[in-house]
Amino acid sequence: MLDLKYIRENADKVREMLRNRNLSDSLSDLDKLLECDEKRRNILPELEQLRHKRNEVSKQIGALKREKKDASKQIEDMRLTRDRIQELEESVRSLDESIREITLGLPNMLHSSVPIGADPSENVVVRTWGEKPEFDFEPAPHWEIGETLGILDFERGAKLAGSNFVLYKGLGARLERALISLMLDLHTNKHGYTEILPPYIGNRIILTGSGQLPKFEDQVYQCDKGIDSKDDLFLIPTAEVPLANYHSGEILNGDDLPLRYTAFTPCFRREAGAYGKDTRGLVRIHQFNKVEMFKYTKPEDSYEELESMVKDAEEVLQLLELPYQVTSLCSADVSAAMAKTYDIEVWMPGLNRFQEVSSCSNGEEYQARRTNIRYRPEPGKSVEFPHMLNGSGVATPRTFIAILENFQQKDGSVIIPKALRSYMNGVEKIG
Repeated sequence: MLDLKYIRENADKVREMLRNRNLSDSLSDLDKLLECDEKRRNILPELEQLRHKRNEVSKQIGALKREKKDASKQIEDMRLTRDRIQELEESVRSLDESIREITLGLPNMLHSSVPIGADPSENVVVRTWGEKPEFDFEPAPHWEIGETLGILDFERGAKLAGSNFVLYKGLGARLERALISLMLDLHTNKHGYTEILPPYIGNRIILTGSGQLPKFEDQVYQCDKGIDSKDDLFLIPTAEVPLANYHSGEILNGDDLPLRYTAFTPCFRREAGAYGKDTRGLVRIHQFNKVEMFKYTKPEDSYEELESMVKDAEEVLQLLELPYQVTSLCSADVSAAMAKTYDIEVWMPGLNRFQEVSSCSNGEEYQARRTNIRYRPEPGKSVEFPHMLNGSGVATPRTFIAILENFQQKDGSVIIPKALRSYMNGVEKIG
């Protein structure tokens, strides 16, 4: 979350950020926050004065009683003072709740390098890699390829769990597992990330800490405890959630930064509001696998670490020989918790478009404040908030799509990228 003092002293910058994110509707929330903050600060001097008075009157009452003198006037004064203190304390508690609720809903400030734009069409392509394949036949979409080869089963996936779920089968399941293994080996053996295998369920505290709640509550799956109650646990929408909370409440040693973690997890998302878009195939499904990258860094190093994280994700696609482009998201497309985001978009010839397969972002201290993670730069120095970065390294469904569509052959078979063959027990082709 944003620091309240920063918001108070930079209200115009926060307003500009909200407009640049196309969140003008939130300007009234900001005004309410500032109003609550002013009321709170106006109450505090009187509250402190009354607390001081209470202590003094309490001493007077004690002295009068010891001297066996009448203390009724002071006792009545104490009662009135106590009642007023309780009234003001309740006002402060109520204002604190309002301030926290509004602050949790405010997005992060944007980095100065983020392009200003009203929608994703104004994202900026930073670089491209690889050549799009040329076919002497009409390339098929991945769902046709997968079903023809018997490696994807959408009908049975829907039968087991509902629409927008998929079942991988045979060499399709093997290919999915190979992708995960390749990514984890690359990030741990070459890029220096420590592998984590976290729970796939998280509580409300950690989803709030990472920024998914309260904003995206309609997009996560909540676990029911009983017919009429919930136990406040959620299926994680991304491994970013547990990784962002891994050090919650801790003070890290500055000499240990940067800390780099990677994790494979399934991800569960309702995709609320996305119905009618990409209803066929693997582009938009409710459960998918992803290898996540996460970093805790010193603020002065975080943007250099962001660039290296993007390169780490790019190397996955380079090893798989998949053409892609890197885009810098414009202000309206950067997610709420992030200050800057790069998307890596892989080419899908069957769909005839680039499609995001990885987002790499710097949230700066936004998540650190929400999770109360700090670090001490040097012994004896004051603690500071680290910057926290996350990136897909990468999501498998769209990578799976890209392999089927880019390496499809005229006879309907699919060539396996060389980097995956050792993970596929030497299989070079499906079909």
